[in-house]
Amino acid sequence: MFFSDLLRLTVSTFVIYRMRSFLTGLGIAIGVAAVILLTSIGEGLHQYLLDEFSQFGTNVITIQPGKSQTHGGNAGIFGTIKPLTLEDADALRRVPNLEFVNPSVQGNAEVRADGKSRRCFVYGAGPDFPRAFKMNVQVGNFLPDDESTHARNFVVLGHKVRQELFSDANPLGGYVRIGGERYRVIGVMESKGQVLGFDMDDIVYIPAARAMEMFNRAGLIEINVNYLPSVDVNKVVASIKSILSARHGREDYTVITQEQALEVMNSVLDVITFAVAAIGAISLLVGGVGILTIMTMAVTERTGEIGLLRALGARQQQVLMLFLGEAILLSAAGGLAGLLIGMGVAQALHAFIPSLPVQIPVFFAVLAESSAVLIGLAAGVMPARRAARMDPVEALRTE
Repeated sequence: MFFSDLLRLTVSTFVIYRMRSFLTGLGIAIGVAAVILLTSIGEGLHQYLLDEFSQFGTNVITIQPGKSQTHGGNAGIFGTIKPLTLEDADALRRVPNLEFVNPSVQGNAEVRADGKSRRCFVYGAGPDFPRAFKMNVQVGNFLPDDESTHARNFVVLGHKVRQELFSDANPLGGYVRIGGERYRVIGVMESKGQVLGFDMDDIVYIPAARAMEMFNRAGLIEINVNYLPSVDVNKVVASIKSILSARHGREDYTVITQEQALEVMNSVLDVITFAVAAIGAISLLVGGVGILTIMTMAVTERTGEIGLLRALGARQQQVLMLFLGEAILLSAAGGLAGLLIGMGVAQALHAFIPSLPVQIPVFFAVLAESSAVLIGLAAGVMPARRAARMDPVEALRTE
Protein backbone atom coordinates (compact mmCIF):
# COMPACT_ATOMS: atom_id res chain seq x y z
CA MET A 1 0.00 0.00 0.00
CA PHE A 2 1.41 3.35 -1.05
CA PHE A 3 1.32 6.45 1.18
CA SER A 4 -1.17 8.13 -1.18
CA ASP A 5 -3.51 5.13 -0.80
CA LEU A 6 -3.14 5.31 2.97
CA LEU A 7 -3.96 9.03 2.96
CA ARG A 8 -6.96 8.49 0.64
CA LEU A 9 -8.36 5.77 2.91
CA THR A 10 -7.91 7.95 5.98
CA VAL A 11 -9.69 10.95 4.44
CA SER A 12 -12.47 8.80 2.96
CA THR A 13 -13.38 7.67 6.49
CA PHE A 14 -14.38 11.24 7.32
CA VAL A 15 -16.67 11.39 4.31
CA ILE A 16 -18.31 8.03 5.00
CA TYR A 17 -18.76 8.61 8.76
CA ARG A 18 -19.43 12.37 8.68
CA MET A 19 -21.61 12.66 11.77
CA ARG A 20 -19.38 10.45 13.89
CA SER A 21 -16.28 12.38 12.80
CA PHE A 22 -18.01 15.70 13.53
CA LEU A 23 -19.09 14.70 17.04
CA THR A 24 -15.66 13.24 17.84
CA GLY A 25 -13.84 16.34 16.61
CA LEU A 26 -16.33 18.54 18.48
CA GLY A 27 -15.08 17.21 21.82
CA ILE A 28 -11.52 18.27 20.96
CA ALA A 29 -12.74 21.58 19.52
CA ILE A 30 -14.56 22.47 22.74
CA GLY A 31 -11.45 21.66 24.76
CA VAL A 32 -9.16 23.79 22.61
CA ALA A 33 -11.71 26.62 22.48
CA ALA A 34 -11.91 26.58 26.28
CA VAL A 35 -8.12 26.79 26.58
CA ILE A 36 -7.89 29.66 24.07
CA LEU A 37 -10.77 31.61 25.63
CA LEU A 38 -9.55 31.27 29.22
CA THR A 39 -5.92 31.99 28.40
CA SER A 40 -6.90 34.96 26.20
CA ILE A 41 -8.73 36.52 29.12
CA GLY A 42 -5.89 35.59 31.48
CA GLU A 43 -3.21 36.98 29.16
CA GLY A 44 -5.26 40.11 28.51
CA LEU A 45 -5.62 40.66 32.26
CA HIS A 46 -1.89 40.00 32.63
CA GLN A 47 -0.96 42.68 30.09
CA TYR A 48 -3.58 45.10 31.42
CA LEU A 49 -2.23 44.89 34.97
CA LEU A 50 1.36 45.29 33.82
CA ASP A 51 0.46 48.34 31.71
CA GLU A 52 -1.48 49.88 34.59
CA PHE A 53 1.26 49.09 37.07
CA SER A 54 4.06 50.52 34.96
CA GLN A 55 2.32 53.61 33.58
CA PHE A 56 3.97 55.77 36.25
CA GLY A 57 7.39 54.75 34.95
CA THR A 58 9.87 51.99 35.61
CA ASN A 59 12.46 54.13 37.38
CA VAL A 60 10.58 54.11 40.67
CA ILE A 61 11.84 52.77 44.01
CA THR A 62 9.54 52.26 46.99
CA ILE A 63 10.79 52.30 50.57
CA GLN A 64 8.53 50.81 53.24
CA PRO A 65 9.00 50.57 57.01
CA GLY A 66 9.90 47.12 58.37
CA LYS A 67 12.08 44.38 56.96
CA SER A 68 10.22 42.11 54.53
CA GLN A 69 12.59 39.16 55.05
CA THR A 70 13.48 38.23 58.60
CA HIS A 71 15.08 35.19 60.20
CA GLY A 72 15.09 33.73 63.68
CA GLY A 73 12.79 34.23 66.65
CA ASN A 74 11.51 37.20 68.60
CA ALA A 75 14.20 39.85 69.03
CA GLY A 76 12.40 41.55 71.92
CA ILE A 77 13.08 45.24 72.41
CA PHE A 78 15.85 45.13 69.80
CA GLY A 79 13.32 44.03 67.17
CA THR A 80 11.32 47.30 67.25
CA ILE A 81 10.93 49.08 63.93
CA LYS A 82 11.70 52.76 63.58
CA PRO A 83 9.07 54.43 61.36
CA LEU A 84 9.94 56.27 58.20
CA THR A 85 9.75 60.00 58.83
CA LEU A 86 9.59 63.20 56.84
CA GLU A 87 13.18 63.80 57.95
CA ASP A 88 14.12 60.50 56.25
CA ALA A 89 12.49 61.74 53.03
CA ASP A 90 14.40 65.04 53.30
CA ALA A 91 17.66 63.12 53.84
CA LEU A 92 17.04 61.01 50.72
CA ARG A 93 16.99 64.17 48.60
CA ARG A 94 20.76 64.22 49.07
CA VAL A 95 21.14 60.89 47.25
CA PRO A 96 22.89 61.45 43.89
CA ASN A 97 20.94 60.82 40.66
CA LEU A 98 17.50 61.03 42.31
CA GLU A 99 14.91 63.13 40.46
CA PHE A 100 12.03 63.18 42.92
CA VAL A 101 11.29 62.09 46.49
CA ASN A 102 7.67 61.71 47.56
CA PRO A 103 6.62 60.89 51.16
CA SER A 104 3.28 59.12 51.29
CA VAL A 105 0.46 58.83 53.83
CA GLN A 106 -3.03 57.62 52.88
CA GLY A 107 -6.43 57.31 54.48
CA ASN A 108 -10.13 58.12 54.14
CA ALA A 109 -11.93 61.15 55.50
CA GLU A 110 -15.05 63.22 54.97
CA VAL A 111 -14.61 66.33 52.82
CA ARG A 112 -17.15 69.14 53.26
CA ALA A 113 -17.69 72.39 51.35
CA ASP A 114 -20.67 74.75 50.95
CA GLY A 115 -23.05 72.37 52.70
CA LYS A 116 -22.00 69.40 50.54
CA SER A 117 -19.99 66.44 51.82
CA ARG A 118 -18.22 63.50 50.28
CA ARG A 119 -16.14 60.74 51.80
CA CYS A 120 -13.06 60.16 49.67
CA PHE A 121 -9.45 59.07 49.66
CA VAL A 122 -6.99 61.48 51.29
CA TYR A 123 -3.41 61.32 50.02
CA GLY A 124 -0.67 62.99 52.03
CA ALA A 125 2.06 63.85 49.55
CA GLY A 126 5.10 65.98 48.89
CA PRO A 127 5.55 68.77 46.33
CA ASP A 128 7.16 66.37 43.80
CA PHE A 129 4.10 64.11 43.52
CA PRO A 130 2.73 65.27 40.10
CA ARG A 131 6.13 65.07 38.37
CA ALA A 132 7.02 61.77 40.05
CA PHE A 133 3.79 60.04 38.97
CA LYS A 134 3.28 61.84 35.65
CA MET A 135 0.09 63.65 36.67
CA ASN A 136 -0.83 67.22 35.81
CA VAL A 137 -2.57 70.06 37.64
CA GLN A 138 -5.50 71.38 35.60
CA VAL A 139 -5.92 74.72 37.38
CA GLY A 140 -3.95 76.35 40.16
CA ASN A 141 -0.85 74.78 41.66
CA PHE A 142 0.15 71.67 43.55
CA LEU A 143 1.31 71.65 47.17
CA PRO A 144 4.20 74.06 47.88
CA ASP A 145 7.59 72.99 49.16
CA ASP A 146 6.97 73.93 52.79
CA GLU A 147 9.13 72.77 55.66
CA SER A 148 7.72 69.54 57.07
CA THR A 149 7.24 71.11 60.52
CA HIS A 150 5.42 74.15 59.08
CA ALA A 151 3.27 72.64 56.32
CA ARG A 152 0.28 74.87 55.64
CA ASN A 153 -3.31 73.63 55.38
CA PHE A 154 -3.49 73.56 51.59
CA VAL A 155 -5.44 71.03 49.51
CA VAL A 156 -5.50 70.04 45.85
CA LEU A 157 -8.76 68.44 44.69
CA GLY A 158 -9.21 65.50 42.38
CA HIS A 159 -11.34 66.12 39.29
CA LYS A 160 -14.40 64.24 40.57
CA VAL A 161 -14.21 65.77 44.06
CA ARG A 162 -14.17 69.25 42.54
CA GLN A 163 -17.28 68.44 40.45
CA GLU A 164 -19.14 66.98 43.44
CA LEU A 165 -18.39 69.81 45.85
CA PHE A 166 -18.15 72.92 43.65
CA SER A 167 -19.91 71.98 40.39
CA ASP A 168 -19.01 74.68 37.85
CA ALA A 169 -17.88 77.23 40.42
CA ASN A 170 -14.19 78.14 40.71
CA PRO A 171 -12.87 76.34 43.80
CA LEU A 172 -9.51 78.17 43.93
CA GLY A 173 -9.18 80.22 47.08
CA GLY A 174 -12.18 78.48 48.61
CA TYR A 175 -12.11 76.34 51.73
CA VAL A 176 -13.04 72.75 52.48
CA ARG A 177 -13.11 70.81 55.74
CA ILE A 178 -11.25 67.51 55.77
CA GLY A 179 -11.57 65.40 58.91
CA GLY A 180 -12.89 68.46 60.75
CA GLU A 181 -9.97 70.76 59.79
CA ARG A 182 -10.13 73.72 57.40
CA TYR A 183 -8.02 73.61 54.22
CA ARG A 184 -7.62 76.16 51.46
CA VAL A 185 -8.02 74.94 47.86
CA ILE A 186 -4.99 75.87 45.73
CA GLY A 187 -5.40 73.52 42.76
CA VAL A 188 -7.42 70.93 40.87
CA MET A 189 -5.87 67.89 39.18
CA GLU A 190 -6.54 66.83 35.60
CA SER A 191 -8.83 63.84 35.17
CA LYS A 192 -6.79 60.62 35.35
CA GLY A 193 -9.53 57.97 35.46
CA GLN A 194 -9.08 54.61 37.10
CA VAL A 195 -5.80 52.83 37.71
CA LEU A 196 -6.08 49.14 38.75
CA GLY A 197 -9.72 49.78 39.64
CA PHE A 198 -8.89 52.76 41.87
CA ASP A 199 -10.47 56.10 40.93
CA MET A 200 -7.63 58.62 40.77
CA ASP A 201 -10.15 61.48 40.41
CA ASP A 202 -11.80 60.76 43.76
CA ILE A 203 -8.79 61.94 45.81
CA VAL A 204 -7.77 65.06 47.70
CA TYR A 205 -4.08 65.84 48.21
CA ILE A 206 -2.78 67.47 51.37
CA PRO A 207 0.77 67.85 52.77
CA ALA A 208 2.15 64.61 54.20
CA ALA A 209 2.76 66.27 57.59
CA ARG A 210 -0.91 67.28 57.85
CA ALA A 211 -2.01 63.75 56.84
CA MET A 212 0.16 62.20 59.57
CA GLU A 213 -1.60 64.41 62.14
CA MET A 214 -5.03 63.71 60.68
CA PHE A 215 -4.63 59.93 60.77
CA ASN A 216 -2.60 59.94 64.01
CA ARG A 217 0.39 58.23 62.45
CA ALA A 218 3.90 58.25 63.86
CA GLY A 219 5.47 57.69 60.46
CA LEU A 220 4.96 57.54 56.71
CA ILE A 221 3.34 54.59 54.94
CA GLU A 222 6.08 54.66 52.32
CA ILE A 223 8.53 56.87 50.45
CA ASN A 224 8.66 56.76 46.64
CA VAL A 225 11.77 57.98 44.83
CA ASN A 226 12.42 58.41 41.11
CA TYR A 227 15.96 58.01 39.83
CA LEU A 228 17.49 58.97 36.49
CA PRO A 229 16.77 56.18 33.94
CA SER A 230 20.38 56.15 32.78
CA VAL A 231 21.72 55.30 36.27
CA ASP A 232 22.35 51.77 37.60
CA VAL A 233 19.49 51.04 39.99
CA ASN A 234 21.75 48.95 42.25
CA LYS A 235 23.97 51.97 42.94
CA VAL A 236 20.91 54.07 43.79
CA VAL A 237 19.60 51.35 46.14
CA ALA A 238 23.01 51.14 47.83
CA SER A 239 23.04 54.92 48.40
CA ILE A 240 19.49 54.84 49.82
CA LYS A 241 20.38 52.02 52.21
CA SER A 242 23.54 53.80 53.29
CA ILE A 243 21.64 56.96 54.34
CA LEU A 244 18.67 55.20 55.95
CA SER A 245 20.82 52.66 57.82
CA ALA A 246 22.94 55.52 59.20
CA ARG A 247 19.79 57.31 60.40
CA HIS A 248 18.03 54.22 61.78
CA GLY A 249 21.07 52.41 63.13
CA ARG A 250 20.15 49.24 61.20
CA GLU A 251 18.25 48.06 58.14
CA ASP A 252 14.69 48.07 59.48
CA TYR A 253 13.08 49.02 56.18
CA THR A 254 12.43 47.43 52.78
CA VAL A 255 13.58 48.83 49.44
CA ILE A 256 11.60 47.59 46.43
CA THR A 257 12.56 48.52 42.89
CA GLN A 258 9.97 48.68 40.12
CA GLU A 259 11.72 45.77 38.38
CA GLN A 260 11.34 43.60 41.49
CA ALA A 261 7.67 44.51 41.85
CA LEU A 262 7.03 43.73 38.18
CA GLU A 263 8.84 40.39 38.50
CA VAL A 264 6.65 39.38 41.43
CA MET A 265 3.51 40.46 39.59
CA ASN A 266 4.66 38.62 36.46
CA SER A 267 5.22 35.40 38.37
CA VAL A 268 1.80 35.60 40.04
CA LEU A 269 0.02 36.35 36.77
CA ASP A 270 1.90 33.55 34.99
CA VAL A 271 0.66 31.09 37.61
CA ILE A 272 -2.91 32.35 37.13
CA THR A 273 -2.65 32.03 33.34
CA PHE A 274 -1.30 28.47 33.59
CA ALA A 275 -4.03 27.62 36.10
CA VAL A 276 -6.84 28.71 33.78
CA ALA A 277 -5.12 26.89 30.92
CA ALA A 278 -5.09 23.73 33.03
CA ILE A 279 -8.82 24.13 33.69
CA GLY A 280 -9.45 24.35 29.96
CA ALA A 281 -7.17 21.36 29.35
CA ILE A 282 -9.60 19.15 31.29
CA SER A 283 -11.99 19.51 28.35
CA LEU A 284 -9.20 18.33 26.05
CA LEU A 285 -8.81 15.16 28.10
CA VAL A 286 -12.54 14.55 27.84
CA GLY A 287 -12.20 14.95 24.07
CA GLY A 288 -9.36 12.40 24.13
CA VAL A 289 -11.62 9.90 25.89
CA GLY A 290 -14.17 10.51 23.13
CA ILE A 291 -11.61 9.71 20.44
CA LEU A 292 -10.58 6.52 22.28
CA THR A 293 -14.22 5.40 22.49
CA ILE A 294 -15.04 6.18 18.85
CA MET A 295 -11.86 4.58 17.50
CA THR A 296 -12.49 1.42 19.55
CA MET A 297 -15.99 1.22 18.10
CA ALA A 298 -14.61 1.88 14.60
CA VAL A 299 -12.21 -1.04 14.85
CA THR A 300 -15.09 -3.34 15.80
CA GLU A 301 -17.34 -2.05 13.02
CA ARG A 302 -14.60 -2.26 10.37
CA THR A 303 -13.24 -5.71 11.20
CA GLY A 304 -14.16 -7.01 7.76
CA GLU A 305 -12.44 -4.04 6.09
CA ILE A 306 -9.30 -4.73 8.13
CA GLY A 307 -9.36 -8.39 7.09
CA LEU A 308 -9.75 -7.40 3.42
CA LEU A 309 -6.82 -4.96 3.63
CA ARG A 310 -4.61 -7.61 5.19
CA ALA A 311 -5.69 -10.18 2.58
CA LEU A 312 -4.75 -7.74 -0.20
CA GLY A 313 -1.24 -7.43 1.22
CA ALA A 314 -1.41 -4.57 3.71
CA ARG A 315 1.13 -5.02 6.48
CA GLN A 316 0.43 -4.68 10.20
CA GLN A 317 2.36 -1.42 10.30
CA GLN A 318 0.23 0.04 7.49
CA VAL A 319 -3.01 -0.88 9.27
CA LEU A 320 -1.60 0.63 12.44
CA MET A 321 -0.74 3.85 10.60
CA LEU A 322 -4.21 3.94 9.01
CA PHE A 323 -6.04 4.05 12.34
CA LEU A 324 -3.45 6.28 14.00
CA GLY A 325 -3.75 8.68 11.06
CA GLU A 326 -7.52 8.80 11.51
CA ALA A 327 -7.16 9.59 15.22
CA ILE A 328 -4.55 12.29 14.59
CA LEU A 329 -6.54 13.82 11.73
CA LEU A 330 -9.67 13.90 13.89
CA SER A 331 -7.90 15.62 16.76
CA ALA A 332 -5.97 18.04 14.50
CA ALA A 333 -9.12 19.09 12.65
CA GLY A 334 -10.99 19.45 15.93
CA GLY A 335 -8.10 21.46 17.36
CA LEU A 336 -8.07 23.89 14.41
CA ALA A 337 -11.83 24.33 14.70
CA GLY A 338 -11.39 24.96 18.43
CA LEU A 339 -8.74 27.62 17.74
CA LEU A 340 -11.11 29.46 15.42
CA ILE A 341 -14.02 29.15 17.84
CA GLY A 342 -11.96 30.26 20.84
CA MET A 343 -10.49 33.26 19.02
CA GLY A 344 -13.90 34.23 17.67
CA VAL A 345 -15.60 34.04 21.07
CA ALA A 346 -12.73 35.96 22.71
CA GLN A 347 -12.97 38.78 20.17
CA ALA A 348 -16.77 38.81 20.42
CA LEU A 349 -16.55 39.13 24.21
CA HIS A 350 -14.11 42.03 23.87
CA ALA A 351 -16.38 43.74 21.33
CA PHE A 352 -19.42 43.24 23.57
CA ILE A 353 -17.54 44.18 26.78
CA PRO A 354 -14.76 46.62 25.79
CA SER A 355 -13.51 46.85 29.37
CA LEU A 356 -12.70 43.13 29.34
CA PRO A 357 -9.02 42.79 28.38
CA VAL A 358 -8.47 40.03 25.80
CA GLN A 359 -5.16 39.07 24.22
CA ILE A 360 -4.80 35.81 22.30
CA PRO A 361 -1.52 34.15 23.37
CA VAL A 362 0.34 32.55 20.45
CA PHE A 363 2.23 30.24 22.83
CA PHE A 364 -0.94 28.75 24.30
CA ALA A 365 -2.57 28.50 20.84
CA VAL A 366 0.35 26.41 19.57
CA LEU A 367 0.42 24.43 22.83
CA ALA A 368 -3.31 23.69 22.67
CA GLU A 369 -3.15 22.48 19.06
CA SER A 370 -0.05 20.38 19.79
CA SER A 371 -1.73 18.91 22.86
CA ALA A 372 -4.83 18.06 20.82
CA VAL A 373 -2.71 16.15 18.27
CA LEU A 374 -0.78 14.34 21.01
CA ILE A 375 -4.00 13.42 22.81
CA GLY A 376 -5.44 12.10 19.56
CA LEU A 377 -2.28 10.08 18.97
CA ALA A 378 -2.34 8.65 22.51
CA ALA A 379 -6.05 7.85 22.30
CA GLY A 380 -5.65 6.10 18.94
CA VAL A 381 -2.71 3.87 19.86
CA MET A 382 -4.66 1.13 21.61
CA PRO A 383 -7.43 0.75 19.00
CA ALA A 384 -4.85 0.94 16.17
CA ARG A 385 -2.70 -1.79 17.71
CA ARG A 386 -5.77 -3.95 18.15
CA ALA A 387 -6.66 -3.47 14.47
CA ALA A 388 -3.10 -4.22 13.33
CA ARG A 389 -2.93 -7.47 15.32
CA MET A 390 -6.14 -8.95 13.92
CA ASP A 391 -5.84 -12.25 12.13
CA PRO A 392 -6.87 -11.68 8.48
CA VAL A 393 -8.83 -14.94 8.21
CA GLU A 394 -10.75 -14.37 11.43
CA ALA A 395 -11.41 -10.79 10.42
CA LEU A 396 -12.87 -11.85 7.03
CA ARG A 397 -15.17 -14.38 8.70
CA THR A 398 -17.05 -11.53 10.36
CA GLU A 399 -18.29 -10.40 6.93
